[in-house]
Amino acid sequence: MAAMISPSPAKPAGTPAAPPCTFVIFGASGDLTGRLLTPALYHLEREGLLDSGFEILGVDRVENNDEGFRETLGQALHTIGVEGAIDEAAWDRLAAGIHYLTGDFADPGTFQRLAEHLAERQRATGTSNAVFYLAVAPRFFAPIAAALSTAGLLDESDSAFRRVVVEKPFGTDLASARDLNAKLLAVATEKQIYRIDHYLGKETVQNIMAFRFGNGIFEPIWDRDHIEHVQITAAETVGVERRGRFYDGTGALRDMVPNHLFQLLAMTAMEAPNSFDADAVRTEKAKVVEALRNLTPEEAAKVVVRGQYGAGTVLGKPRAAYRQEPDVAPDSRTETYVAMKLAIDNWRWSGVPFYLRTGKSLAVRRTEVAIQFKRAPAVLFRDAVNAPTPNLLVISIQPNEGISLRFAAKVPGREMRLGQVEMNFRYSENFKAEPQTGYETLIYDCLTGDPTLFQRADNIEAGWAEVQAIQKLWAGLTTPPDLYHAGSDGPACADELLARDGFQWLPLR
Repeated sequence: MAAMISPSPAKPAGTPAAPPCTFVIFGASGDLTGRLLTPALYHLEREGLLDSGFEILGVDRVENNDEGFRETLGQALHTIGVEGAIDEAAWDRLAAGIHYLTGDFADPGTFQRLAEHLAERQRATGTSNAVFYLAVAPRFFAPIAAALSTAGLLDESDSAFRRVVVEKPFGTDLASARDLNAKLLAVATEKQIYRIDHYLGKETVQNIMAFRFGNGIFEPIWDRDHIEHVQITAAETVGVERRGRFYDGTGALRDMVPNHLFQLLAMTAMEAPNSFDADAVRTEKAKVVEALRNLTPEEAAKVVVRGQYGAGTVLGKPRAAYRQEPDVAPDSRTETYVAMKLAIDNWRWSGVPFYLRTGKSLAVRRTEVAIQFKRAPAVLFRDAVNAPTPNLLVISIQPNEGISLRFAAKVPGREMRLGQVEMNFRYSENFKAEPQTGYETLIYDCLTGDPTLFQRADNIEAGWAEVQAIQKLWAGLTTPPDLYHAGSDGPACADELLARDGFQWLPLR
């Protein structure tokens, strides 16, 4: 059975529709457009958050036309959704504004025709707002931005905006990230560039700030005096699937750590901003990454481990070893799992270890932030049947968005026996909210000019700076990563990393 497009909630009272805009998708024939962007735009249309003057313009070298592109996106939407789950009226409204332009990204004529399309649209509607979404391979980011600039398509006015959305991966190391930033900033201003990380579009990620700073009982204990350690997990059940060629040259470290995991780390550890103004929030996040203790390759060897999945069973189905996956080198030393211990050298977090882990072909799909508080003194309970265990706060990012808090309670009976109980909050239960793609909020924010959830150049470069010692260390290794069975919790070396400090990972199963 096909997965269902989740229903969108009604537009909250007072939420304005985004201004009229041409949403230009470079790489419109790719998987991202059909699988994520189309459902997200459909949800926004269904919620009434797109102006009647909104249009989608696909640009790709694949031959197509307006009608064919509409049909392609419609089929993608209906394939993801079960029969009867699509609001056909909302789709028809969105489809009416779908257009297509066939063209090669390296051909200046493509951008001239794009300019003509936008000029004609301005004559017809009075607006020339445009967002250029680069759903393309990273090697095209800078050339497309340069071509847009040469064609005058990034020039803004008081009545029209021009914005560029860049997908990850944003560089492959510090040098390439700096080079890409320099090339983008040579043709556009920082406020025009939206570096997207779909993790930050998830409600639970944004709720970290609301949870911390909107509740008087948590922020006072969110520090080194009360927190023992923090675990951040991004576990995936999928393998490399059809991305073997890309992934074998990338690996888990580059794919997940400087972006997704560091963003979760920054949201968890940041200081309270002066306001929710975009620069105020992004500045506090950047401070966290900059405060990470710099590792030498020698230090990295002690606090960073890597693994690669072997054959196993994932969710009841056999999974081939990574080296047997299509387009993967049979002697590959690329890691599919990485775990590390990091330290934040500032007043709030001094002495608190942060453990990060991510991997493919693991037992479950789960992304979460776990805060383990310091154990209460056991002196009162020295004669109790069970001693108290540390309180644990878990913020679940996916797939079950919510927050749980574990604490001790007396088990009914004649003895002082302690048991562990949990209070659970689930978005789907409390707000009747269904999970979406994660792109809805980010696209809406880009259309309305709110860059809060997008990464700034300094944040990107700080993330790469923190992992360059690890990259240098691994580049010189001739030994393969530690093997772990597909469908397990990961390699034994990851367990040993925490065991040295007297801790253990939260189980994935």
